[in-house]
Amino acid sequence: MTLPHSASRTGGTPGRPNRRPRRPAWAGRNYTLLTAAAVVTGLGSSGALVAAAFAVLEAGGDGGDVGLVAAARTAPLVVFLLIGGAIADRVPRHRVMVAANALNCLSQAAFAVLVLTGAAELWQMAALSALGGTAQAFFSPAAEGMLLSSVTGEQAGRAFAWFRMGTQSANIGGAALGGALIAAFGAGWVLAVDAAAFAFAAALRAFLDVSHVPRREPGGGMLRDLRDGWREFAGRPWLWGIVVQFSVVNAVVGAADSVYGPLVAEERLGGARSWGLVLAAFGAGTVLGGLVMTRWRPRRLLLVGTLCVFPLALPSAALAVPLPLPALAAVMLVSGAAIEAFGVSWMTALHQEIPEEKLSRVSAYDWFGSLSLLPLATALAGPAESAFGRTAALWGCSVLIVALTAAVLTVPDVRRLTRRQPPSAAKGGARGGETSADGTDADGTAAPAAAR
Repeated sequence: MTLPHSASRTGGTPGRPNRRPRRPAWAGRNYTLLTAAAVVTGLGSSGALVAAAFAVLEAGGDGGDVGLVAAARTAPLVVFLLIGGAIADRVPRHRVMVAANALNCLSQAAFAVLVLTGAAELWQMAALSALGGTAQAFFSPAAEGMLLSSVTGEQAGRAFAWFRMGTQSANIGGAALGGALIAAFGAGWVLAVDAAAFAFAAALRAFLDVSHVPRREPGGGMLRDLRDGWREFAGRPWLWGIVVQFSVVNAVVGAADSVYGPLVAEERLGGARSWGLVLAAFGAGTVLGGLVMTRWRPRRLLLVGTLCVFPLALPSAALAVPLPLPALAAVMLVSGAAIEAFGVSWMTALHQEIPEEKLSRVSAYDWFGSLSLLPLATALAGPAESAFGRTAALWGCSVLIVALTAAVLTVPDVRRLTRRQPPSAAKGGARGGETSADGTDADGTAAPAAAR
């Protein structure tokens, strides 16, 4: 793998000491641009997710309609993900990202206009959500491949933790601000802000440098690319095992968050503002988890990460009771911190194990599997509530998360995959320190992962 451009160092002049670099050496130009753009879109999109649900409710829709609009976004996302991954490994990834952001901007702007003018109908909201999902299908594999190739192996875990912490911090402000703006001005203005955020992020991503990415050899074709990506994906039990797990976990969490959560908030917690605060608490937990992961680098990446998935069952159970707002916020805080530990471990494992030229295709299979059941779950959330009751449906979500997470721990590679160390660490510890059995240096910092 060709190492990405590192941050420039400021040289000193005769008679003057060298200045410190403004950012860590591993935070190069691409990483910085990617992080800034993700923070901007996180601020807009986290509020827009709340706004879309309440826009449907304000237009006279019910829980089933909220689920259908959510499904309309995720269905094309699933359909086009594999194609998006193949394209992102074949053409410059930043071009795919910019084009996808432009489509997101246009679809959200149209959504905002319809809501602000009071002309929004269910089919229009579903169609615009579908356009946004299509854009996301091409964006996600390109973005993940770009991020995974933008940092060095030695500092990958720390870089991913800071990246995720930045985006989750944006989610805190975006969800809380979005809920407040919906209550004060209506959902349309939050959707308009999201459209502007996508436009600004596209401008930032246009400046990404892809010269470090090796050029693909001509020939083959999309079907061959997809087969190569499938072989890379299917040949790793830890990879497809966790993706199968999250195909169900993401589905039930998505149904709870996009359908049942807003309904419980509307009936029992005080409406959009309260639900925005609950989502902000989850975001605060992810920031806390990310902060921990900037220092803690567990040796058994996937074992620790999978154990941290169990608390994700708590929010559905809390909504089933339902707990009062402060207790629900505390549950969301804990689950956010735990799932962030999984997220950093997962990205580090992908960075360590997957060849650079196949990152976007493998990422596409990851996204495809992880989201494949989400449209069905969100569409069926309303009928499931009618058939079994909301409380039973929410408890069912929690049980499925616990059962699937326990099952994936039976995969040997999930328990055994370990963080690799560079040759320098093996010869006496990274940066001159001694490396302990748990993967940390004598000075308390974790030993860096090996570069691929």
